[in-house]
Amino acid sequence: MKKSYLVIALVLATFFTVSFITNILGAIFPALIESYDIGLTLAGFFPFAFFIAYGVMSIPAGLLVLRVGEKSVMQLAFTLAAMGATTFVLLPSFAIAMVALFMLGCAMALLQVAINPLLRASGGAEHFAVLSVLAQLMFGAAATLAPLVYSKLQSQVTNVEQFGAALTHFIPADKSWLSIYVVFALLSVAMLVLSQLTPFSAVPEQKKQKLSWSQSVAFFNNKTALKFFAAISAYVALEQGVANLISVFLQQYHGLEPTTQGAKVVSEFWLCLTLGCLFGLALLKFIDAQKLLVLFSLGAATALLCALFGSTAVTLVAFPLVGFFLSIMWSVIFALALNSFKTGHGAITGILCTGIIGGAFMSPIIGLAAELSNNLQLAALLLLLPLSYILSVGVWANPLIKNKTFGNSQKMLSHPLNENS
Repeated sequence: MKKSYLVIALVLATFFTVSFITNILGAIFPALIESYDIGLTLAGFFPFAFFIAYGVMSIPAGLLVLRVGEKSVMQLAFTLAAMGATTFVLLPSFAIAMVALFMLGCAMALLQVAINPLLRASGGAEHFAVLSVLAQLMFGAAATLAPLVYSKLQSQVTNVEQFGAALTHFIPADKSWLSIYVVFALLSVAMLVLSQLTPFSAVPEQKKQKLSWSQSVAFFNNKTALKFFAAISAYVALEQGVANLISVFLQQYHGLEPTTQGAKVVSEFWLCLTLGCLFGLALLKFIDAQKLLVLFSLGAATALLCALFGSTAVTLVAFPLVGFFLSIMWSVIFALALNSFKTGHGAITGILCTGIIGGAFMSPIIGLAAELSNNLQLAALLLLLPLSYILSVGVWANPLIKNKTFGNSQKMLSHPLNENS
């Protein structure tokens, strides 16, 4: 595939779309609890329904890309996303919401599998590192912007009259937060049209690969692959667990309004995660990746404890700092995993992407623990479990190639995008 700036632009826009849709749940978590009159445990099934789709769809998505090509998979994904968001708006019962979120999760899994090889092929392998950083910035910008857009929508829609004649027919007055899913539906349709109008063909390397289901899942029998699968699961569980906790925690323990102040802190969490990624890339030129993973894990643990047990002023700073320290974890874990194998990197990537399923479990577990103990503060300490496992990766990982620093002459680890989310 020749270098194509149009395809690069489409892929970057897709990264933005994936992040914008994925990372809204943390901001709307309190509204979900209030609208459905449910506890934290049942509320945790909203991210569960979304992220469980990654476990179901990641490997089939890879096989589908090989069969029909990236463009067809992207169009299928945008269609599915538009249908999921529209279904959520039109039929917002709890049960239908689970189905709609699962549809959205499947769409995001399809997109993430399709766009990574497409970015490398359309921009050229020699420019992939730079384009990856640019894509990371798009991903982070969308995650930062989504809670702010939600907050703005809520501030403009305080009663039925302010909805406008069109929306009042579709959105119940007690579920005004559904307006953000109207935005998602429109965005998905726009991306579907954009992908249709953008000329590109399947990645040549993909056409040559003939993988079966059994070959794709064979690496699950490899202990090292399983350990890194668990590490990716732990990371996404940690990232989404913190993001979904912030607004509810600030409301319960510090009396902050969730749709404005809470959403602002969620946005700052994602902003710090994005900026931390760029800072971490620079640090990797000076510090071994495994040592940096240990240091950032300790920093994240410290910031999390300050967020949970500090004063309001401390908490407002500490939660975004958690995001900063999480920033390098996905990239380092992914790189250590790929550099632990001589061959089979495509299959390993599929296994690792399946690990995004970890985002499904942390929120309902914390919610159940909070309801059993009647203490969200203590329940949130469960986040230290996946964080401890991530720290352990920095100890037991044994890559064949270490990252190049100014202190050694070895080949540099690759840095995949932070895509969870």
